[in-house]
Amino acid sequence: MTPDATPAAGPRLPTAYWRLWWATGINATGDGAFTAAVPLLAATVTRDPRLVAVVSAAAYLPWLLLSLPAGALVDRHDRAGLMWRFQAVQAVLAAVMTVLAASGRLGVPALAAAAFALGACAVVSANAAQAIVPDLVAAPLLHRANGHQQTITMLGSQFLGPPIGGLLFAVAAAAPLGMDAASFALSAALLATLPRHKRHPGGHPPMRTAITDGLRWLARHRLLRTLAVLLGVNTFCAQLGNATLVLLATQTLGLDARGYGLLLAGAALGSVFGGLTGARIIGGAGALLVLLAGLAVNAVVFVGIGLSPDATVLGVLLAVNGFAVVLWNVVTVSLRQQLVPPQLLGRVGSVYKMIGWGLIPLGALAGGLVAHAFGLRAPYPVAGVLRGITLLIAMPILVRALRS
Repeated sequence: MTPDATPAAGPRLPTAYWRLWWATGINATGDGAFTAAVPLLAATVTRDPRLVAVVSAAAYLPWLLLSLPAGALVDRHDRAGLMWRFQAVQAVLAAVMTVLAASGRLGVPALAAAAFALGACAVVSANAAQAIVPDLVAAPLLHRANGHQQTITMLGSQFLGPPIGGLLFAVAAAAPLGMDAASFALSAALLATLPRHKRHPGGHPPMRTAITDGLRWLARHRLLRTLAVLLGVNTFCAQLGNATLVLLATQTLGLDARGYGLLLAGAALGSVFGGLTGARIIGGAGALLVLLAGLAVNAVVFVGIGLSPDATVLGVLLAVNGFAVVLWNVVTVSLRQQLVPPQLLGRVGSVYKMIGWGLIPLGALAGGLVAHAFGLRAPYPVAGVLRGITLLIAMPILVRALRS
């Protein structure tokens, strides 16, 4: 049953939205299995945290290199069509990875190349997924729709997928990759049923002009510009810590592949709770308080993660972090969807994500270097301190902008 199935839930979200929701959940579950399996695969090939971090960095490098042209594509083509076509390509890529893993030929270079290729497709499909929500949902329902999207994403990618991926990996290294390939194919089939929306029937501006329009719009909007920079610093710090999480969990705290998957699943409980309650919390406390509190919690929790004495404490802290991250996402995604003109949503979103996610590869590499030099616990306190300093700098700007 979908979350809006009860009469007391208020105005219903449309059927087309729920097809998007199901596709998101199926794809997220496969991605969760993939997310658990790839670090484990890398850790079986090498124990060098720098090489493990390279694989993580490769998956996010496309957000730095390809985000701007992807946003222009999202604004000039049918968004549902882009999503299912690129997910079909991802299904083929994941199937090739499955074959390579089954034959024992999936080393660190192949893992990094495959992660980059899958990430390149994800840049287009993820941009389109956020931009399509206002096409399917009325503005008053955006917080609820985005909250449901965050919930199903976290439920699949962090709660269901990782333990399944860990269990499948214990049986056969190729199994979770095959599951990811199947999830991409099924998700693409659902997305192909979404209604079509034509873009700019009078023609498209040149690609360079289209990209420039998105850059210029975001540069002139102080609030979204500040949030994009803040997101960039925070994702850099997140990946600085998380790039070698698999080594912290397996080498320092002694978890096996199944335990690592269960750790990620336990951590996802906070994210799922945040998605289910986000719209209500934001409506009661206000966007400003939720943003500032979420960022402060993230900074404190990251310091605590580095000091975790055992896997239980680590899982609890990861869950609290996930709760705060989801609330941040619900607020900021809804703000973009409400403030950005529909014809610019893909391009502005791509610039926002290029700034916000483009530093993730650098964070992963920095995390590998810090872990190699100072130990597997060190990246998290370093990231927490950086997050706290950034919040103190950005707080006056956020307060003024959101109050106005």
